This record gives sequence, structure tokens and C-alpha cells, in this order.
Amino acid sequence: MGYDLHITRADDWVDESYPSIPLKEWLDYVESDPEMRLDNVAEADTPDGTLRYENVGLAVWTAYARDGEAGNHAWFDFRNGRIVVKNPDEQIIAKMCRVADALQARVQGDDGEFYPEALDQQRSQEPTQKSEAKSWWKKVFGG
Repeated sequence: MGYDLHITRADDWVDESYPSIPLKEWLDYVESDPEMRLDNVAEADTPDGTLRYENVGLAVWTAYARDGEAGNHAWFDFRNGRIVVKNPDEQIIAKMCRVADALQARVQGDDGEFYPEALDQQRSQEPTQKSEAKSWWKKVFGG
């Protein structure tokens, strides 16, 4: 299973009546971003054989710090007018926010929370030192 984050233009990612991100616009974005590569297919070896997933618009973020580590990739999967990433870490979420900005969209989790605000809220509930109080996305993007 897992937890998905969605790059969407909808007020709620499940709302299919809202204007979606056209496949052509996503493909144009991937082509214009030197950190992204369009693969359209992903494969993984399992004890039972090879698992293969094919989807037009499936791209990988090649600049991800853990790319290739133990077969790990940051997959950005185009589905129903939105881009979906499963179980992203903070580095991937930061990239998703940059992609969303370029596509005039937002990043939303399965439960409806928006990013980067949701991470800031999570961090504010954790005990932190005053030197770490700056928002994570401000550290990544500057500010």
C-alpha cells in the first residue's frame, strides 16, 4: 500500500471534475527539466520474478540523492490528470513543490493536507531547538 502525494490543480485531489493537468503539459515539463527522465516503465526484481509497471507519463527524478541506491528511484507517475508519488521523503516533497509551482498546481496528500504547510505543522508539533525553528522548505529553497 503506502501513502501518496498528488500534484493537482483540484481543491481536492479526488475531484475529477476540476481542470486537470494535461498529459502533454506533463510530458513537456519532464522534457524541459534536466533532472527528470521519462521512462514510461518501471521494473523491480522480486523473489517471485520481475514486477513490471507501465504507464505513459511515468518519470523518474534523476537528481534524487538516493537515486539508484538499492534500486531506489523517485518515481513521478502521471494518473488521471495529476502526478502521484508514493511514500515521498522530504527531499522528494521539496521537488514535488517545485514541479507543482511550474505546473501552477499544488501538492496534496491522500488525507487532504497540502504541502509544504503539512510538514511545517508536523515539525511544529515535534520538540525542536530554536536554531531549528526555520521551516524545512525555507532551508531547501532559501528564505
